[in-house]
Amino acid sequence: MILEHIAQRDARLLSILRRELALSSGLVKRLKWQNAFQLNGAFVHINASVRHGDRIIVDLSEYVQGYDAEDTSLDILYEDEGCLAVEKKGGILVHPSPQRNSGTLANAVLGYYQRTGQACGVHPVTRLDRDTFGVVLFAKNAYVHEKFFHMQKQHLISKTYLAAVYGGPRSEAGVIDLPIARVGARSLLRTVAPGGKESRTYFRVLSRFENYSILELKPVTGRTHQLRVHCFYAGFPILGDPQYQTGESRQFSRENGLFTQELCAKRLEFLHPLTGAPVVIESRQEVWGKKSM
Repeated sequence: MILEHIAQRDARLLSILRRELALSSGLVKRLKWQNAFQLNGAFVHINASVRHGDRIIVDLSEYVQGYDAEDTSLDILYEDEGCLAVEKKGGILVHPSPQRNSGTLANAVLGYYQRTGQACGVHPVTRLDRDTFGVVLFAKNAYVHEKFFHMQKQHLISKTYLAAVYGGPRSEAGVIDLPIARVGARSLLRTVAPGGKESRTYFRVLSRFENYSILELKPVTGRTHQLRVHCFYAGFPILGDPQYQTGESRQFSRENGLFTQELCAKRLEFLHPLTGAPVVIESRQEVWGKKSM
């Protein structure tokens, strides 16, 4: 991806990069070693003098290191020069970890970039638990990723999930406002606790059945396991969830062959960070119970 900019003032290139183009100091430091800056067609250093009306070009191409590209098929839901959204199946990690460096969604995305000749990085904007399925959004370079990061902090990316839950809430819609904390220093599990981080989730009942319901969930905050923990502590655990279950919900899940959480990242909505155009990306997957409706 190439950024082009016409300088609106006299200044050092570094000042233009930081203020007008909003590049982070870390990104500028990395790009300067890639010979990524041009001024009126000539490669320059970040201390170059810029005049009003000069043409600045920044090459945001990236080359991923640390894990391998894999020739795995991708179900692409949306793509443009700045981002890529793909369908994630349950049971797949989004990004490699020290314990597992292959078979992840990131390996497949990197393979896709290489097959299509795109010098892009793999920057997850939205992250899902291994067994949660649905839309995952990637930024193609650090510049776009940083813009998405600030959008998320300002709650400018709307995320809608679907969940099949045991029982259901009493009201048709509402908000779960319960603080979430880690269970022990090294545990991956979370719990509701007075000293936890502020966490809020809006819910709406889409369908009710004898023993379960289909909910639409909209997280306001983005805590680890937030939707799973909130549903569990609110009294309607997500079906199939191996960690956050009651005895009754676990038995119902087993009777229906559900052993991973029935939670789908159904829809993302945002204004594109580069163009300002509205973008809506929707998963084609459904949660258990809704699939047969």
